[in-house]
Amino acid sequence: MSRLDTLITGGTVVTADSTFDAAIGIDDGTIIGVGDERAFPAAEQRIDVNGNLVLPGVVDPHVHLAGYNSIDSYETGTAAAAAGGVTSLVTFAWQGWDDGEWDENGSIADAVERHRSQASPLIDYGLHPVITRESPTVFEELPGLVEDGITSFKMFTTDDIRLSNGFIGDVFRRLADLGAVGMVHTEDYSVCQSRTDELKSSPTTASATMYPQSRPDYAEAMAVDSIARLAVAADAKYYAVHVTSKAAAETVDTVQTDGSNVRAETCTHYTVLDETAYEQFGNLAIMSPPLRKAEDVDALFDWLRDRTLSVVSTDHVPLPRKRKSEGPWWESAFGVNSLQTSLPVFHDEAVNKRGLSYQSLVQLLSRNPARTFGLSSKGRIETGADADLVVFDPDETYTITAARNHSNADYSVYEDRTVTGRVKKTLVRGELVAEDGTIVAEPGYGQFVARDVPTWSQS
Repeated sequence: MSRLDTLITGGTVVTADSTFDAAIGIDDGTIIGVGDERAFPAAEQRIDVNGNLVLPGVVDPHVHLAGYNSIDSYETGTAAAAAGGVTSLVTFAWQGWDDGEWDENGSIADAVERHRSQASPLIDYGLHPVITRESPTVFEELPGLVEDGITSFKMFTTDDIRLSNGFIGDVFRRLADLGAVGMVHTEDYSVCQSRTDELKSSPTTASATMYPQSRPDYAEAMAVDSIARLAVAADAKYYAVHVTSKAAAETVDTVQTDGSNVRAETCTHYTVLDETAYEQFGNLAIMSPPLRKAEDVDALFDWLRDRTLSVVSTDHVPLPRKRKSEGPWWESAFGVNSLQTSLPVFHDEAVNKRGLSYQSLVQLLSRNPARTFGLSSKGRIETGADADLVVFDPDETYTITAARNHSNADYSVYEDRTVTGRVKKTLVRGELVAEDGTIVAEPGYGQFVARDVPTWSQS
């Protein structure tokens, strides 16, 4: 090779296993080598990162764009992602949800097609279909979707789109045949409904500070236990989403016998906020499941350290302040946005304050989610991988404000939070897409990624 497209120099490379000074050679969107700058041929473009860290791009497997309960388009949502160092994400395609209305006849394939036809992203993306109805046609659709690179599917045990445990067990059995992943939002519906009705009956409970009592940690742990046992019985891959509490994490640990078929994530907000945030932000901080106690936050870090929890995602749900803040807590829409802020916020909490290593940061935000969801060319800085890179200044301190949001969401639960660590540049397949918080590429650069059927193991 006589000349490279790009050479990244002057940085400290951080991988899931080590940290070292090196240059990175990029050609045709792919990393062609990592090593001494003198070993590379000349490049069309040389980017000196001035001693900053070079991380693999963040892989966020839990994002809500252009669909149910989301006001972000692919353009705005992936702009927020790019500014925050996220280079690939997997978002949800809701069966039967079409432009603000539920279609009782809508198929999973229809939902996937709607997303693929409208997407104009800055970064690369994949799709998790959400199964919202107990229909035999679901089982007919699954093989074709997996063949097309849609290799994970989400279900709910609560709220209006809940499915029965019997049907979820049937889905797991089919997913086991296909090698695909089942993701489940796990809270016991009857417990949550009973607690909510009881709290709503008293006019003194309208404050958001009462919200965690409506969806208690034991309701989460109960549902996690039931669903995990269904998955284990089917020998299916089960990914527990947004684990919030010590109780739920302990349940995951109990059924995670060899670490291969049961995996779990938590989310940025559960690692940096506790239920006192409802005093500060009111309904703006309402998401499902709720924020828990400070001791739950501490426990989550214990489970992250021992790998019971192997991924940190955002569960990015972009909503307008108006839909959150008007009325009592039970009228608030669920969700908070954090695609743009997750890396700096989690870095500040996990590395600066709690002593996690940079290798652990890369494992939780990049390598593990890529491996878990079959994104084989993502989440790593190695020869042959996609050149998805983040230049990160670990020492720059700044204050977060929603005024800088690229997302359509007009608030942030991290408003006025001062963090140390800032994204300076984001590259997707070797192309600079964001620099110092400014988007420098055009929507549509990102691509749909057909994912592999993942191979899970203890490693």
